[in-house]
Amino acid sequence: MTRLALLATIPAVLLACSKAPEVAVVPPAKPAAAVAPATIGWVKPEGASLDAVFTKAKAENKPVFLYWGAVWCPPCNQIKATVFNRPDFVERSKGFIPVYLDGDTPGAQKLGTQFKVRGYPTTILFKPDGTELTRLPGEVDAAQYMQILKMGMSATQPIKETLTAAMAAPGATPALSADDWRMLAYYAWDIDEAQLLPKKDLASTVHQLAQKCPPEQQEASARLTLRSVAMAAQDKTTGLDKAQALAQVHKILGDAPRARENGDIFVNYSNDIATVLTTAGTAERTTLLAALNAALDKLSVDAGLSKADQLGAVQAKVALALMDQPKGAKPELAPELVAQAQAAATKADTSSTDKYERQAVIPSAAHLLSQVGLIDASDAMLKTELPKAVSSYYHMLVLSSNAKLRDDKVSALDWAEKAYAGSQGPATRLQWGSGYVQKLITMAPQDSARIEKAAAQVIGELDAAPETFYERNRRSLEKMGAQLNTWNAGGKHTPVVQKLTAQLNAVCAKLPEKDSARDACTGVFAKAGKKA
Repeated sequence: MTRLALLATIPAVLLACSKAPEVAVVPPAKPAAAVAPATIGWVKPEGASLDAVFTKAKAENKPVFLYWGAVWCPPCNQIKATVFNRPDFVERSKGFIPVYLDGDTPGAQKLGTQFKVRGYPTTILFKPDGTELTRLPGEVDAAQYMQILKMGMSATQPIKETLTAAMAAPGATPALSADDWRMLAYYAWDIDEAQLLPKKDLASTVHQLAQKCPPEQQEASARLTLRSVAMAAQDKTTGLDKAQALAQVHKILGDAPRARENGDIFVNYSNDIATVLTTAGTAERTTLLAALNAALDKLSVDAGLSKADQLGAVQAKVALALMDQPKGAKPELAPELVAQAQAAATKADTSSTDKYERQAVIPSAAHLLSQVGLIDASDAMLKTELPKAVSSYYHMLVLSSNAKLRDDKVSALDWAEKAYAGSQGPATRLQWGSGYVQKLITMAPQDSARIEKAAAQVIGELDAAPETFYERNRRSLEKMGAQLNTWNAGGKHTPVVQKLTAQLNAVCAKLPEKDSARDACTGVFAKAGKKA
């Protein structure tokens, strides 16, 4: 499942089912009776507590599998189409309590804060007593995901304890098993959210793990090395030996099975790897890009990968071709790469039939077309998909982005407004509404009446309940507040901001006095002002 396929960073879910074989009945002369397709017994909590779930888990001595997602999210629909519909996942789900937590259900955002989950999708394994075992990597292919899930369910200790053991012996090789190293290598470091470590320590810790991992643990060593290099793009203080790392990356790329094993990293982080290890215009950069592109070409036609992952490999090639070009400039791409992108987008469109997969694939295919300058083709694909999309309001945001690329601000804002109008679910509407306000401020700052109307609608839809002011909801409000305060620099729009502040304060006043949600609510504009 690709990060590049997520354009920015899903509802009540209709899970695809595996089909059970027919079973013969006696007497033989009668026709076979079809067994109902096996399904996952999802627990869908209502309210800001999973206490009942863990009580049940303790009673049955089963781990808990938590899925956190939303109906519109492309990677969430991807995991539905490629993992949750697998017969082996359905069968394995009998061994744990599967919890489906939609970000728009009551109390979900407060639970998100409690369990430190933000990005959609996040999947976590817990022990029956509620201790977190590990976070599963949503970007690996479905077969790898199942292997890691199996390891997680068999783990004798939480990943936090494994990490402590790995880091406890400076200069020595930790006494960890092969599976311990694999669990560390495949941990979802991108969505840790300070569960294991403060964010500032992530890159240096993964770098140390890569150094500590015994060379005989080839699978874990290669993955930790690639992770370490990619994370160094955000934290340049890890002490990475670039020459050594470059040689290791070339070795991995030269080993076809090992490169395939780490395909998700090459699809999602090739730009970071190239940027960290080489300099633009050098022979090292040219050689590395050639090796990365060769690996991505293989992934793009790998029948064992999902359509989204194949598409993501072509997206990664385009991103590599654009990495040294001026941002915002018209892309200058080789005709054969444009043709490859167009063919990949067309293939993804014509070969995807599962509705969840299409929700994942079509926005990404359209985005790919836009990346290579085929904006009209991108628009046509999106508009054709609107009537049948799981969540068409997501596609409308891509149409808005396309219009902005054309410098058509009127159409960009109209599509953003339509997307907000069509969005469903309280958390989703807050996110879409906040985004719409931010687009208005960016593209039409002079339209004070439209900005006020949109922001007032966002605030007017807020439920005066503590659960409203947690996690993604809180961040959406604070971002909107920051934009409004920036827009009001010098007091140019003070009356509007004062009216909106008063409207929000009226909502805040209905919250319990001693609840932290009240402080979060009343601080939206104040904190935003400090950030701005």
